[in-house]
Amino acid sequence: MIEPLDPDMFDPMCPSSAIPFQIGDKWTGMIVRCLADGPRRFTELRVPLRTITPKVLTATLRAMQRDGLVTRTAYDENPPRVEYELTELGRSMLILIDAARTWSEQYLPAILAARRASEELTTFR
Repeated sequence: MIEPLDPDMFDPMCPSSAIPFQIGDKWTGMIVRCLADGPRRFTELRVPLRTITPKVLTATLRAMQRDGLVTRTAYDENPPRVEYELTELGRSMLILIDAARTWSEQYLPAILAARRASEELTTFR
């Protein structure tokens, strides 16, 4: 028989809330991939991330900057130019993102099949 779960298994002082992204965070991983080859401007990021709103992209970049994942460099030019670049800490996330992409490529068909089966069950009830 399996032991019951410990009600205190998640320590309130656990630093998990400080982790800069959640598994499944929609945009952080994509932004990291966009910045993998070097600095990019906001408008460049919007091209592959065309479904993100400017407000959400700005908020995500600010959160990533706050957490030390990207740097924001503003150039005193006319018109003004701002670039975002991965820090070494941000670059270290590429290993995790690549692993998640590999896992997803392997198991996405099974996940989609399970979703279809679940939808069929709920449709016929």
